[in-house]
Amino acid sequence: MFLEINPQNPEPEKIEQVVEVLKNGGIIVYPTDTIYGLGCDIFNKKAIEKIYQLKKRERKKPLSIICSDPKQIAEYALLSDYAFRLLKKLLPGPYTFILKAKHKTPQSFIAKNKTVGVRIPADKICLALVKKLGNPIITTSLNLSGQEVFTNPEELSKELLNKIDLIIDVGSLSAEPSTVIDLSNSLPVILRQGKGKLPLKI
Repeated sequence: MFLEINPQNPEPEKIEQVVEVLKNGGIIVYPTDTIYGLGCDIFNKKAIEKIYQLKKRERKKPLSIICSDPKQIAEYALLSDYAFRLLKKLLPGPYTFILKAKHKTPQSFIAKNKTVGVRIPADKICLALVKKLGNPIITTSLNLSGQEVFTNPEELSKELLNKIDLIIDVGSLSAEPSTVIDLSNSLPVILRQGKGKLPLKI
């Protein structure tokens, strides 16, 4: 099902509609400030397994999560004072931060070294979804593993469409992903340069 939501002023009744899909174990496509995301409720193991199958993604490859604010990130990941200051400076924005996961974070999608990627995109729709749901959602690129991302949901094949419960369509988005910064150790490491521009000193 395709659903149009106002990206500047997301309609509360439509956000509620999407959240009900998430609560019922559904998989959704939604916009971020970079590319379209494919996601579900982080506490639904069956939905997470469906995402791995849909993307044909190896189970050993972790998935990231979207949080509503730094305070929520701190519920699911360990934040040093330095990491907290950097997140406050750069978020919301087109960045993914790799952090040590807390026990509250489900083991079904985190890395072997117990880290998790976290995002707070500068996108009103996905932030409204997370706030209404009350916990983070999975975020992974809308593509088959190893292939180019879909910049518009209308590009999806019927096979993929049949495996997705709801698509929030806001037209074409960029194919440029987020910038990934590893903060799981003492020094930050840039793992991928994406849309997020970095300050002279991080």
